[in-house]
Amino acid sequence: MITLRNVTLRRGTKIVLDDASVTLQPGEKIGLVGRNGAGKSSLFSLLTDRLQSDKGEVEIPRQWAVGEVAQNMPETEQSATDFVLEGDTRLMAAQRALAEAEAAEDGHAMADAHGLLMDAGAFDARPRAQALLMGLGFKGPQVDAPVNSFSGGWRMRLQLARALMCPADLMLLDEPTNHLDLDALVWLEAWLQRYDGTLIIISHDREFLDAITKVTIHLDETKLTRYGGNYTAFEAMRAERMVLQQAAFEKQQDRMAHLQKFIDRFKAKASKAKQAQSRVKALERMEKLAPVLTASDFSFEFREPVSLPNPMLMFDEVACGYDTDEGEKIIVRGIDRSVLAGQRIGILGANGQGKSTVVKTVARMQRAMAGKITEGKGLSIGYFAQQEMDVLRPDEGPLMHMVRLAKEVSPSAREQELRDFLGQFRFVGDMVNQAVGSLSGGEKARLVLAMLVWQRPNLLLLDEPTNHLDLQTREALSMALNEFEGTVMLVSHDRALLREVCDEFWLVTAGGVGPFDGDLDDYQRWLLDQSKEAAKQAKEAAKAALKSPGPAPAPATVAAPVPPPAPVVDRKASGQARQRLAEQTRPLRKEMDSIDVRLNKLADERSTIEAKLAAPGTSPGEIVEGGKRLKAIHAELEAAELRWLELSATIDAIQAAA
Repeated sequence: MITLRNVTLRRGTKIVLDDASVTLQPGEKIGLVGRNGAGKSSLFSLLTDRLQSDKGEVEIPRQWAVGEVAQNMPETEQSATDFVLEGDTRLMAAQRALAEAEAAEDGHAMADAHGLLMDAGAFDARPRAQALLMGLGFKGPQVDAPVNSFSGGWRMRLQLARALMCPADLMLLDEPTNHLDLDALVWLEAWLQRYDGTLIIISHDREFLDAITKVTIHLDETKLTRYGGNYTAFEAMRAERMVLQQAAFEKQQDRMAHLQKFIDRFKAKASKAKQAQSRVKALERMEKLAPVLTASDFSFEFREPVSLPNPMLMFDEVACGYDTDEGEKIIVRGIDRSVLAGQRIGILGANGQGKSTVVKTVARMQRAMAGKITEGKGLSIGYFAQQEMDVLRPDEGPLMHMVRLAKEVSPSAREQELRDFLGQFRFVGDMVNQAVGSLSGGEKARLVLAMLVWQRPNLLLLDEPTNHLDLQTREALSMALNEFEGTVMLVSHDRALLREVCDEFWLVTAGGVGPFDGDLDDYQRWLLDQSKEAAKQAKEAAKAALKSPGPAPAPATVAAPVPPPAPVVDRKASGQARQRLAEQTRPLRKEMDSIDVRLNKLADERSTIEAKLAAPGTSPGEIVEGGKRLKAIHAELEAAELRWLELSATIDAIQAAA
């Protein structure tokens, strides 16, 4: 059980918690919510002992292992799988114990270490790590690629996989979905639903919170309030509480007005002075309830477009990609579609399939590699880049960005007009001149939104616009998009935004773009089915590994949804092809079978030696010999497992080429 009792926490001059108390039960899945800057991440630091409370008590069971996502970008030549494996603290401790025992030639310690390795699931650890990587979007050879070969977003996925690998009693996840696409998000959601420890999540994705959490802790005005339910239930209960609080406030205001009226009327009369004085004291003692602010703290709207060309865009056999030192790299080809006025298009597809590449090509940030894009007369594009710095200058302030933009689209704008406009997006005072490079992610996102609104576009291209937005700003964006009269093309992993804004979907997959025949629920169900199948394969692999140390093939990666209809098959030719394939792979499978037999024998021998070493009366000589034999078995197991993997990969390659 986690207990915070009358806790006060300061960060510099700011009070994050003031006499706050809350209790969390083991195994609960909790959403920690509150506006940006309220102190949610500081509370995580308090739970992990990186911060100490100024007053009060924080109680967490001492034996609990705590897992969280490290925020630093790793710099290492380690493979992705090895990096993730290091997240398993029990496994790492067991491996260190074995190394120390072998160095000391301590047979008893070796036997104990092998027992620890077995308890830590050492013989299926690598497949488990690779299953995590594949679930988070890594493909094939990437699981063994060096960490340094990945970009920043992918390295954060590695940190997330490493955290999930930890056998934690308490898992702390701070915005775990920020660097995930929809496919990986759905997989993570299913994984966390199966997690049996205590889980606390900070997230601005309401559907993600709704699917996982059963308790919501609201951090507001330095207090912690516990609600029994997910985020949607929390919203309903908080709204009801606010209504009651507002009623109590209004009733109190009436009472205070009555007391003040009595004081004002009778304080000068000698006969009533005593009663008036008592009411003055009553008024001073009365607790002043804070007024309830029911209005949204942020809202905006897109201006009416000057024109609405129809069609807005026409793609004619367009290929999208980018230039490299080796030449053109085409990601998506053969796009043959139209974009009409008023359409609300959600763009789906696994990470790396080319969603952002298509959007950048439409936004004129990259040239089309082939084909032709015909733009409607008067087309005005507003582009929100996934990486905000693609459209922002780090050394300039928000005001300078607006001045430059106003010269391009509205020469008559005065500086005061631009300052007032930025104020609508919470850029006030000296903030308008603060270098963009020093702004927070949410502030940069709001600046990009402000620039979009000023341009009065008729086509909005939004590539992951919610990555750094809090729930209130996401709600404001959703409302603004629904009132926008132009066309929207949206890439997002925020399912609530996709549901509320989009009425049709395009699917980017297998190097092409086509309509997705279904809604977001259909797409999500398909992804969940694929995740369940991958989880089933991983479970079967783990069971097989317990019986035989040889690792099973890595779980199948999730393919793109809605595959095309199967072609008519020539059964005779198909049978002949299967026979040729079987003949080609038979020697390899035979060798794999012999390796399996050998692995089973080695596993039995290891168990026998470990039991003998653990039995009372074993002589020192037997202990030393047993330890040496265990070391030899371990080396032979590793060599056999490596050969098994090589054979399996060869068979997969033959089957893929068939």
